[in-house]
Amino acid sequence: MTDFSKPTMPGMSRRAVLAGGAALTASLFAPRGLRAQDFPTAAVNTTGLAVTDSTVTIGILHSVTGTMAISETGSVQAEKLAIEQINAMGGVLGRKIQFIQEDGASDWPTFAEKARKLLVNDKVASVMGCWTSASRKAVLPVFEQHNGMLYYPTFYEGLEQSPNVIYTGQEATQQIIAGLDWVNQTKGAKSFYLLGSDYIWPRTSNKIARKHIENFMEGCEVVGEEYYPLGHTQFNSVINKIKLRKPDVIYAIVVGGSNVAFYKQLKAAGIDPTKESPIVLTISVTEDEIRGIGGENVEGSYACMKYFQSLDNPNNIAFVDAFKKMWGADMVIGDVTQAAYLGPWLWKAAVEKAGSFDIDKVREASPGIELPTAPEGYVKIHENHHLWSKTRVGRARADGQYDVVFETADLVEPDPFPEGYQ
Repeated sequence: MTDFSKPTMPGMSRRAVLAGGAALTASLFAPRGLRAQDFPTAAVNTTGLAVTDSTVTIGILHSVTGTMAISETGSVQAEKLAIEQINAMGGVLGRKIQFIQEDGASDWPTFAEKARKLLVNDKVASVMGCWTSASRKAVLPVFEQHNGMLYYPTFYEGLEQSPNVIYTGQEATQQIIAGLDWVNQTKGAKSFYLLGSDYIWPRTSNKIARKHIENFMEGCEVVGEEYYPLGHTQFNSVINKIKLRKPDVIYAIVVGGSNVAFYKQLKAAGIDPTKESPIVLTISVTEDEIRGIGGENVEGSYACMKYFQSLDNPNNIAFVDAFKKMWGADMVIGDVTQAAYLGPWLWKAAVEKAGSFDIDKVREASPGIELPTAPEGYVKIHENHHLWSKTRVGRARADGQYDVVFETADLVEPDPFPEGYQ
């Protein structure tokens, strides 16, 4: 179990961190000198993918319309930034990346349809995509049937491990369980009201949360559990139930545009997260969502994630600067946006390690891939296709950013199938 009494940041001098990180960031964007003529297309593309002597085509598949657009637009922007930066340093095996973008439209059958198009018709070499677990579950059979490679950026419930997916967000042990332990051990929280949108990720995440609260947290209990459809905007009834039950923690896994209504109505009902009575703890509200909700409506609530825009390290400072230069000074960056940014870089590293765009070879090369220049800090692909990463807790500010109040000293090993939670 994590010792939450330890300092939240490693004991390395700021000067050393800045010097080391700056060197790593510089090395990330330095030209590698790989030339396409050194990697003949016939040798690096033996399965008919969309690879030419000068280009390689990948897919981007996210919702840019519908209720999930508030969350997924940042992922698209981050992936395009990574592609632009990779192309500026020479591309992948000397080939510039082109992309075909499809809109999942917040509709799971549409995700499956567009995934099939990208793999079968467009023959893309990889796909950066999805947000909700429902969309991932919808496309997974397509990727496995047609042997595509998906880079999936969202924190999720775990209980999955596919040879055709690289999971660049966190799974349950790195986020759900760690966050509950933190609020219990540092805030003395004993009672929890679980609230979520009505689909697989919130329901499975709260199933894991309930098991952890009732079976692994002494003296703790769940006093309520509610779910509402995606796009739902009327939360006054459940807020009244919460006020009657008086939980120590509102554990909120509301997603997409519904967050705007939920947090505004929570504040209007007199529940002020800054007073921590009750504490509001979320695993679904990033800076991207706060931009739509309004920081004044979220201030004081806590989020357990691996990345916050406010992280003070050279990699992140360079990333935030580049993101804002490309997409606008008023843009914000959330956990999933950063995890989406990692996808093209991890794919590039695996292709170059394999010396091939072939999916089977990229898959074999992926475990052990390291990215010390990630904005969140050093990450590494585990054999189970998830990332070693740190767990962090942030507290929302009125300006829409988070103050990091806890950070694990070491990377947390991913365990998508934790014993006792299935």
